[in-house]
Amino acid sequence: MSELDEMPADGVDPADLSNEEAARELARLAQEIAEHDRNYHQLDAPTISDADYDALRRRNQAIEARFPDLIRADSPSRQVGAAPAQGFRKVRHALPMLSLDNAFDDDDVAEFYGRVERFLGLEAGTRIDIVAEPKIDGLSAALLYENGTLVRGATRGDGETGEDVTNNLRVTGDVPHSLTGSDYPERLEIRGEVYMRRDDFFALNEAQETAEKQVFANPRNAAAGSLRQLDFEVTMTRPIRFFGYAWGETSEPLADSLWSARERLSGWGFTLNEPARLCGSLNDVLSHYRHLEESRVSLPFDIDGVVYKVDRLDWQTRLGMVSRAPRWAVAHKFPAEKAQTVLKEIDIQVGRTGTLTPVARLEPVTVGGVVVSNATLHNEDEIERKDVRARDTVVVQRAGDVIPQIVEVVMDRRPKGARRFKFPDVCPECGSAALREQDEAARRCTGGLICPAQAVERLRHFVSRNAFNIEGLGEKQILAFWQEGLVKEPADLFTLSRRNNDEGGIDPPLHEWEGWGQTSVRNLFAAIDLRRDIGFDRFLYALGIRHVGQATARLLSRHYETLDSFLDAMEAARDRDAQAFSDLVDIDGIGPKVADIIVEFFAEPHNLTAVEDLRREVRVQDAEPVESESVIAGKTVVFTGTLETVTRAEAKAKAEALGAKVAGSVSAKTDFVVAGPGAGSKLKKAEELNLTVLSEADWFNLIGAA
Repeated sequence: MSELDEMPADGVDPADLSNEEAARELARLAQEIAEHDRNYHQLDAPTISDADYDALRRRNQAIEARFPDLIRADSPSRQVGAAPAQGFRKVRHALPMLSLDNAFDDDDVAEFYGRVERFLGLEAGTRIDIVAEPKIDGLSAALLYENGTLVRGATRGDGETGEDVTNNLRVTGDVPHSLTGSDYPERLEIRGEVYMRRDDFFALNEAQETAEKQVFANPRNAAAGSLRQLDFEVTMTRPIRFFGYAWGETSEPLADSLWSARERLSGWGFTLNEPARLCGSLNDVLSHYRHLEESRVSLPFDIDGVVYKVDRLDWQTRLGMVSRAPRWAVAHKFPAEKAQTVLKEIDIQVGRTGTLTPVARLEPVTVGGVVVSNATLHNEDEIERKDVRARDTVVVQRAGDVIPQIVEVVMDRRPKGARRFKFPDVCPECGSAALREQDEAARRCTGGLICPAQAVERLRHFVSRNAFNIEGLGEKQILAFWQEGLVKEPADLFTLSRRNNDEGGIDPPLHEWEGWGQTSVRNLFAAIDLRRDIGFDRFLYALGIRHVGQATARLLSRHYETLDSFLDAMEAARDRDAQAFSDLVDIDGIGPKVADIIVEFFAEPHNLTAVEDLRREVRVQDAEPVESESVIAGKTVVFTGTLETVTRAEAKAKAEALGAKVAGSVSAKTDFVVAGPGAGSKLKKAEELNLTVLSEADWFNLIGAA
């Protein structure tokens, strides 16, 4: 469940937050959103509604906009997608398949326009044409064509690597096997959404019920499950379809504008996501949103909002992307649906880092066509703020197939004698004290590895898809091994085979356990051995360090390059006055708080012992070099002063795209300082250190973009 930090400022407008309150709130949001991403993408067990999830991201975005200096390395704004599923061959996308930032009201959309203006340095009021498309509630996919013939199909996966589902996409409706016409590029990747029409969904569920098989919660689940069948003949029996409305890799430009490119896609045989509209103003955009919101029920497929994209493709290129989303697009979500039900009781669940999270058990209720029976209550502050009690009638809302949010209590229906919920101060799993630290709101079990909930969750995180990705080791197997005392820490997984084969080792041997056999045990050991070579970033992420998600782990691995150099630096950084700590803090995206947490993790002897035990069993690969032939690849760059031909954000994005590391301050390790008019202390320090200082023109000449 969620890892929640203190939220004393919950509900407070970001403009009214102090720096300290904003930092705490961003920490809480980063932890909670990361845990929800894990539940949804890795475990297929979401515990929060789309609306509730979007609200968390929206608050995070608002606070980051108000306090840009507090943006965290593990910020949700830097994350995208989910790891590829097991069982499919992996496909690395030539260009990342990104997620989208969200807008929730008219002001958010107006701010999107403003951000585009500011980034491009446009005058206020400059016309910005926007293509407004319905946001299909389906599964993203990419089709690669060579000389007009379909050669590969893949899911988005984690944005960089997806699943090869070519055979399944070949039997999907609306997917052309060969492109029509003759004016298509030699190499063309078309991206879009796999979905299922509502009438097909109801017919499929009726057939599932007749065959006494599991029914699907909604069309999106049905489409995703159908596309990910290992046997494509099963996919053939499922009525899934494909909208193709975007592109990735191409051997030649498609057009000057998105609207013109859509027309070409249609001419090549792709079904577009209609109704779409080319809008010349903010009012046009919002008018199309209102139209789709009112008419969505009459559409034959589910949509959960409208996507706005800058029409000019040269502007899209300049705007570029952040770590998880393009700057030139935003998804305007529809409001959530609501219903009333009775809260039967409140349970406490313990997360992998010991966080106690309350979960509301509800009388089952249908909201938006889906039956829901559970809701997260986040933390004890949330319960206190809303005064939620057992047997209360509550208003719940949802915008998808996941656990809903409790919006409020219907006070005039509260039963007599309803008592306030008392949050436990002991762990329900192991009986250890559950404490709240002064600067945090999360109440955590102090039992550490003696707590079964934490031990199992930590191990489950370790073997998860984005970490060591050990196939065949799920929660059930991890729990069984832990309960039998076979696996207490990660390194134990890699000694299972030896212990199982040793005389007097595991008794009885694994193949004699219920549900196991010679083949399954052999497959398990093979899967474990397959992961004895692991990437540096995956190794770091697998350790479960607080605030070190995939993006931060990647950042650290690219900066330090090898595990040995990283560990040496963390040891030196225990002295907060040392250069090693300054270097860690100076990494763009890592601040003092995250740096403290990382250093403290590796200062703990137990953690170091566990890491060394693990290193004896696995080989941690050095970070892959930046895939760029640019002269600045791997170099550290600092921008200072005012840039005159591009905005600071645009210059930074370009440098990072070419493989450079952008730092916030000047040090002896800085390679280039790009100084514009008004440069101050950073320029002075660069001159004192005799560093290479470039003018804006020199910089563009260097990177070949003059």
